[in-house]
Amino acid sequence: MKIDVITSLPEIVDGPLAASITGRARKEGVVEINFTNPRVFTSDNHKTIDDRPYGGGAGMLLKAEPLYQAVKKLKKRGSVVIYTSPRGKVFTQSLAKKLAKKKHLVFVCGHYEGVDARVYPYFDLEISLGDFILTGGEPAAVVMIDAITRLLPGTFKKAGVAENESFENNLLEAPQYTRPEVWRGKKVPAVLLSGNHKEIENWRRGEALKITKKFRPDLLLSATGKKRR
Repeated sequence: MKIDVITSLPEIVDGPLAASITGRARKEGVVEINFTNPRVFTSDNHKTIDDRPYGGGAGMLLKAEPLYQAVKKLKKRGSVVIYTSPRGKVFTQSLAKKLAKKKHLVFVCGHYEGVDARVYPYFDLEISLGDFILTGGEPAAVVMIDAITRLLPGTFKKAGVAENESFENNLLEAPQYTRPEVWRGKKVPAVLLSGNHKEIENWRRGEALKITKKFRPDLLLSATGKKRR
């Protein structure tokens, strides 16, 4: 997959995505991440990409032309242009899986008080992380790119690592345990030591339902194969 990020602050995105699993995926060619600074598409000496809003009000807006030119340069047939926006569709695991099937994503990072509204038609999707405001769209882009990259074939050397995690089938993940078998008097559930894969699968399903009911009962409305209890 190829990902382009339009931002005047590439270091905010590049730094976190150069480490850990995403960093390894980049090095191994699973995903290619490039950055385009909208200042490149300005014509004034100060490389201005923002200005005051018409009608007054606090803050600054990103100008339409630099963003338009950046999108125009990067977008190809089959590309999906995503604007990180508080008014957008909320990002979910389901959406991450859909985007992971695309070959080319272009993230446009919002900043200041937003963008000139005339550039919105050039975005394919507007996506939000939730009902809160960030100082810019760069952290949101990092979160989405990380979530998408870990779903790409080849990111994990061991198959199935990204399966049966929280939000798969709209359930939170069942409790996990590792060595030692007894820690401070607390034992690992016996079923996990039984070697009976069917019983383990049933136990994990039951625990996932319990945890989801406790912490995110809203998810049970659409949990695969189960009705809300």
